Parts: sequence; C-alpha cells; structure tokens
Amino acid sequence: HEDVLRVCRAELLEENYFHAVFEAMKSLSAKIRQMAELTSDGAELVQQAFALGPDCTPLLAINPLSTETDKGEQRGFVNILVGLFGVVRNPLAHNPKIEWEMNEQDALDILTTASLIHRKLDKAYRFRK
Repeated sequence: HEDVLRVCRAELLEENYFHAVFEAMKSLSAKIRQMAELTSDGAELVQQAFALGPDCTPLLAINPLSTETDKGEQRGFVNILVGLFGVVRNPLAHNPKIEWEMNEQDALDILTTASLIHRKLDKAYRFRK
C-alpha cells in the first residue's frame, strides 16, 4: 500500500527494518485516529474506533455490519489490530533497537500485514460521529 511505502521507504532502502516497521505501525495509528477523530492510541484506539457490542455501534467498520458474518469479520479485524499493536508496535516503542531484533523476513511480513490493514481502512464505513 502506498501509505506504508510513503512512511518507511527510506528506512527500507537503508535496510533499517526496525524503524521501517515502527513507522508503518505509527501510520496505522495515525490513520485510524484521523478517520475516527480520536486521540487515543494502541488497543484503546482500536476498541474505541472499531469495537462492536450488543449496545455499541462502532465509529468505523470494514463492512456494512449487516450480517453475522460481517460482524464476525469486524471482530476479527479488531483482534488483528490489537494483536499487531501488542506484538509489534509496543515492543518497538518501548524497547531499544538492540534488544528487539527485526530481520528482513519479519519486517516484510509485518509490512504486508500493515498494507492489508491500510487497504481495509481505505474502504471503511463511518457509522457515527
């Protein structure tokens, strides 16, 4: 996705995978914050923007939420995002580079996932203000 490349091209060219992935993760947070008009971050941001509950309509949805399958996909998307922030973004943000190895294959896999999420966000529905 062009948003991923835009934020981390320089780091990728320098084979600085740690910072390339960190920039891609920050781009996801920034995009969700902008789309949902929220100020939170990480799992809290994801829950505020996308969480689906019995008495809760999310701010943003990746589909019309008109069927149980749609709702299941929305819940899965939330789980992927929360997991990605927990497994990738949080260690990047809180640990020195020398303590958290990021090799090329891991970086490419994470950037591919970030690209998928960006494409889902590009097509997201805004349900409420």
